[in-house]
Amino acid sequence: MLDAGVHFGHLARKWNPKMAPYIFDQKNGIHIIDLHKSIVKIDEAANVLKQLARSGRKVLFVATKKQAKEIVAEKAGSVNMPYVTERWPGGMLTNFPTIRKAVKKMNTIDKMIEDGTFDTLAKRERLQVTRQRAKLEKNLGSIRDLSRLPSALFVVDVQKEMNAVKEANRLNIPVIAMVDTCCDPTPIDYVIPANDDAAKSIAHIMEVLCGAIKEGLDERKLEKEKETPEQADEKQAGKKLRARKGAVKSEEAQAVAPAAEAAVAE
Repeated sequence: MLDAGVHFGHLARKWNPKMAPYIFDQKNGIHIIDLHKSIVKIDEAANVLKQLARSGRKVLFVATKKQAKEIVAEKAGSVNMPYVTERWPGGMLTNFPTIRKAVKKMNTIDKMIEDGTFDTLAKRERLQVTRQRAKLEKNLGSIRDLSRLPSALFVVDVQKEMNAVKEANRLNIPVIAMVDTCCDPTPIDYVIPANDDAAKSIAHIMEVLCGAIKEGLDERKLEKEKETPEQADEKQAGKKLRARKGAVKSEEAQAVAPAAEAAVAE
């Protein structure tokens, strides 16, 4: 961690007093992060991510700063986790159904290309569709497999990704983040005090956390292999029952809605 520069904080004059418990000392006008506390926090975050991966849940990685983009995309992609490294689309979590519609649009274009429908379009239309596909791929391509809201968010640089953190807080989604000495750790559920500017520091922490996710995925795979056909049938039956209950509740809500509207009108 010393070689990776995880211990280097920001300039002392730019510090956030709420980060005081994680600061070890000050040297040449720069705060030094207490690595003993960083190690404890990294282990805590790694354990949380491992349990989430083991239960089959998704963790969304967010890092749009230049030095973190490629590292996060590579590491998160290696464990099949969604990530955002271009621009945070406003309302990605709070307005998730709209984002899913955009992803479905991209999938529709892909089907058009596969079945030959794309080739029947006029040249100008093909150009428009191609541009639209490229734009969607750039912004949403890395989350096309995210069919529901993530169970947790991992953020590099809390200040830069404040919109993502705010949306996660609003929906009570746990946030794990690398927090530097100039940031406010209050909105973060699992604080990892660390240098969020150095590529080596980001790579080191990503490697540890993604390693924990991989362990969780491997354990999940082993559990599935050991699972008997009877247990698999029981799980499937449970899922169907929950789906039916959800459908019944939806129907009841639709039936009550007109009556409620009539009551309000009266």
